[in-house]
Amino acid sequence: MPPIIDPNKCIRCGKCVEICTEDVYYGSQAGEVPVITYPKECSHFAGCVHICPVKAVTLRIPLPMLLVYKPAEEVKVT
Repeated sequence: MPPIIDPNKCIRCGKCVEICTEDVYYGSQAGEVPVITYPKECSHFAGCVHICPVKAVTLRIPLPMLLVYKPAEEVKVT
């Protein structure tokens, strides 16, 4: 399942685009709400969720992964 970006919270900083190792946000323009171009490529490592300064990005974890998923403790990213 791809990340979900709340356009009302997003400050268009582009940090989620920069941290994504799978290029899910390919083609996103600076200063705009990021576009999920390749949703099936998302590896669910949640870097985009943790780096977002306003918590505008969320992940829907696929059901099979939920069986072994353990939420990380709050990570402070600067």
